Amino acid sequence: MASSRKSKSDNISRRVQHVLRTQVQSGDHLTVALSGGVDSAVLLHLLVPFASQIQIPLSAVHVNHGISPNADKWSEFCRTLCQSRNIPLEIANVKVTRAPGTSLEAAAREERCRIFRNLQTDYVVLAQHLDDQAETLLLQLLRGAGVKGLSAMPVVRTVRKEMDEQVSTDFTPALERRPKLLRPLLDVSRREIEDYAREHALQWITDESNDEVSFDRNFLRHALFPLLEKRFPAYRMTFLRASRHLAEASALLDELAEVDSAQCAVPGKLHVEDLRKLGFPRARNLLRYTLAQHGVILPSTVKLEEILRQLLSSCPDTKLHVVFGNTEIRCFRGRVYIRKAQTIVQAIPEARWHLVWRGEECLPLPELGGILRFARCIGAGISLQKLDEQPVTIRLRQGGERLRPDCNRPRRSLKNLLREASLPPWQRQRLPLLFNGEQLVCVPGIGVECDFQAADDEQGLVVEWQANPGPPWGGCEIPHSA
Repeated sequence: MASSRKSKSDNISRRVQHVLRTQVQSGDHLTVALSGGVDSAVLLHLLVPFASQIQIPLSAVHVNHGISPNADKWSEFCRTLCQSRNIPLEIANVKVTRAPGTSLEAAAREERCRIFRNLQTDYVVLAQHLDDQAETLLLQLLRGAGVKGLSAMPVVRTVRKEMDEQVSTDFTPALERRPKLLRPLLDVSRREIEDYAREHALQWITDESNDEVSFDRNFLRHALFPLLEKRFPAYRMTFLRASRHLAEASALLDELAEVDSAQCAVPGKLHVEDLRKLGFPRARNLLRYTLAQHGVILPSTVKLEEILRQLLSSCPDTKLHVVFGNTEIRCFRGRVYIRKAQTIVQAIPEARWHLVWRGEECLPLPELGGILRFARCIGAGISLQKLDEQPVTIRLRQGGERLRPDCNRPRRSLKNLLREASLPPWQRQRLPLLFNGEQLVCVPGIGVECDFQAADDEQGLVVEWQANPGPPWGGCEIPHSA
């Protein structure tokens, strides 16, 4: 019997090491997501010898949600466990705020995702296993999820990002380096994990909420699956196989969306006319894919179809504005804009707001939700020599401003220039203007006043406005407005 247990233990170790050796390279940093439960305790036990063998850094992170009255005890347990194995541990204390219509479990998951996303590591290693796969599939099925929601959890994927705020009208999500999630236990059952833990005399903590069947996942685990196993003992592997089929179908739908996106008037930029060229299911697939590319938490199927119908029925002058969750969709001149709703509804500074420019290369303007960048360049931008004559200030539109960016044409109203540039109205309200004394000299993205343009052999100042890049403000200090 002991030999049989040893064989099973070695089998788990070999399976996990196979996954790790397939994915992890020399020099990679692994961080175990350590809850203190039996699953993560076993995972840590398996990873310690692996990290030692191939000489890669191994650390752990424990997220204290503060939900359970025993949460601090769990943190201390994880600290003691890591100290005994000489594993560096980071404890992240978070406050879980549940938004309307969001479950406590989902809110806690979002907080964990946020912590994982900001870790300085290559892989966050999770202890999710075969039973978790089965539970997730059935829960998603009961919620009426589509093929993506029913897909199996992948062994590796990048931590889901928050919706990236876009720079000006750029529709392509900004790229950033984020750790990957690695799940080496996905083909290992809960029973095998518990047997392994007992065989190696491991210690772990038990979350008292695991037995509370008022939670859907616990109900499946304690009430439904034991009954299901009596009739269908191989249901876990059967569910896994079905999930992998659905994952394949989901990948094909994404490929189709990529093809449709490439056929847009401007690749990667979604226009209403491009959606109209497609049948409704295909247009819905493209819209869903586009939202996912922006890191948006997708709306329900009913809400998504409602949004699509509004887009398809909109006219060029329609002021479409749809809000769901923390996301908003706007439409301007037939083009679709996807942004974080919370940044749009911030109050615009009062009319007398202004800021003095003192030569900074990077000037964050949180009041306007963006960053002004200044680059020195010969023969382009604003003449630095002329700027020295009076103080340079940054202001907002008051109405009646005029600019002459083309020396071969007369001075024109800023209102008309912004319209011609197809700048959406909500962006015009927050566009910073550069004044030299009382003279408007530059409107980022529009041009420089003719009399202030740098000559070909003269040093100039090129000004760029990056709207809504999101913190941390490109490494700049946040100034105080005057």
